[in-house]
Amino acid sequence: MRIEKRFRHTLLALALASPVTFATRLQPLPASAPSARPIGVIDQVFAFHDAMPTGVTVSETGRIFVNFPRWGDAVAFTVAEIRDGKIQPYPNAAINTEDPNDPAKCFISVQSVVADGKGRIWALDTAAPEFATPRAGGAKLVAIDLTRNRVVKTLVFPPEVILPSTYVNDMRFDFRVGKQGTVYVTDSSVSGPGGIIVMDIASGKAIRRLSGAAQTSVDPDFVPVVEGKPALLTRDADGKPKALGVASDGIALSADGKDLYFSPLYSRHLYAVSTALLRDPGISEAQL
Repeated sequence: MRIEKRFRHTLLALALASPVTFATRLQPLPASAPSARPIGVIDQVFAFHDAMPTGVTVSETGRIFVNFPRWGDAVAFTVAEIRDGKIQPYPNAAINTEDPNDPAKCFISVQSVVADGKGRIWALDTAAPEFATPRAGGAKLVAIDLTRNRVVKTLVFPPEVILPSTYVNDMRFDFRVGKQGTVYVTDSSVSGPGGIIVMDIASGKAIRRLSGAAQTSVDPDFVPVVEGKPALLTRDADGKPKALGVASDGIALSADGKDLYFSPLYSRHLYAVSTALLRDPGISEAQL
């Protein structure tokens, strides 16, 4: 499956027409109106000319890491470090080669990387190349120690939170909750229910919340358009264009850790939910 994306912005000018003339009247903006305030200078750090990265993270010491999901591009390694002006497989080439006999051992298709400020990066492996059904036992979180450049923890998602349609997408950590912390992960399925997975890092126990709820699902009334043309398109088995409906995708944690913000990609809505309620298995889906 290939995804077509456009990242350019356009300006739409509206004109009021009379039967005789066409005219526009400019209205001055109030002083309180929002305005762009450029700060600093944008420097290009690196340019990608082949496979498309979907995640980038910078460690507390300035090291830069990226990931390349296997969406159909030629991807030699799915996690990399930008070092000396080149992309290097990270932590090594071997772990970036899938092991069919042990899906938890190596990376399959990583969607996101996050530096945690504690000398580690975490890689979120979908185990679902080209949005296929996740390899059994392959969807996982992997922590890599940046001093030793070695995997120090692998958390395989329990089967009860990974559906045949699941595509784990993004993650946020809160190390103030639980013995070793808690991680929140979005399921941005393109063919099934969206949801939020909450995992305890120490035990690896996880629960699936808001699965298939309206707030984590594709908005059926949303029609993405870029420059007057339909966007977020893919192709079906017959090669015909079809909408790529992506469920809960973007995710953010409030500074105090009390609220989790999330949004389906195929939507214009932003939602928030109490993290305490998300973590509490005694709270029903209806209560959430």
